[in-house]
Amino acid sequence: MTHEHALALGKPNWEDEIAAREGFVLAYSGQLHEANMRSRHAADLAMQTSQPGRAALWRIGPALWEGFVGNEAAAREAAAAALALSIDRDVEYGAGLALALAGDSSHAQRLAADLDQRFPQDSSAQSVYLPVIRAVLALKEQKPSEALELLRAAAPYDLGTPLCSAPAYFGILYPVYVRGLAYLAAHQADEATAEFQKILDHRSVVVSDPIGALAHLQLGRALAMKGESARARTSYQEFLTLWKTADPDVALPEQARKELAALR
Repeated sequence: MTHEHALALGKPNWEDEIAAREGFVLAYSGQLHEANMRSRHAADLAMQTSQPGRAALWRIGPALWEGFVGNEAAAREAAAAALALSIDRDVEYGAGLALALAGDSSHAQRLAADLDQRFPQDSSAQSVYLPVIRAVLALKEQKPSEALELLRAAAPYDLGTPLCSAPAYFGILYPVYVRGLAYLAAHQADEATAEFQKILDHRSVVVSDPIGALAHLQLGRALAMKGESARARTSYQEFLTLWKTADPDVALPEQARKELAALR
């Protein structure tokens, strides 16, 4: 990565993209502060070449990372920064999902409604983006069955690479991850295990999106729910190893350690 960074320096449309990818790599190990700095740098570089839409995409990554780990205020701030630059389809999807994860349901619903109205024939919007946003909103309302039903539309595309993933790197296997969360909320441990294992089995597709690391934690929770303590311990430990250099103010590692200690 250091070599690629050096090659990209000073090259428009390459330096910002490499910086954004560096952000994802850092976020994968829980180093969110440095990851956010790299993404902001990427956005600044894009603005220097008068590309606000591209800059907005680079701000979506942090919004989603913060949302997935439960840093709601940071997720909302990053989503707002992205939307201030662009309301393109993929930006609106990422921001809507981040805001749904952050509990800003009314704003997320408005963005979903706008996506639905503007892109009624768009396969990505109708079959992946909207189901994922609405499923997260249903989970926030403690309606896992509704979330699972909403995600049925995305199932045929689970292993696909959505348009938002190129060049912005986010979105791959998000329906699978959210479906796993829904199964966990519904106390369907076998099904949750299968979803999170699907993510781990496709590491080369997920690449450096932080859900690849978070899937270890969620799999541990699913296995613990099933009573498979030995396998659960392994999953928790794999997550903690990946996040051994995580920022000290990120709560997930401490939560994982407590859950691991409680296993029998």
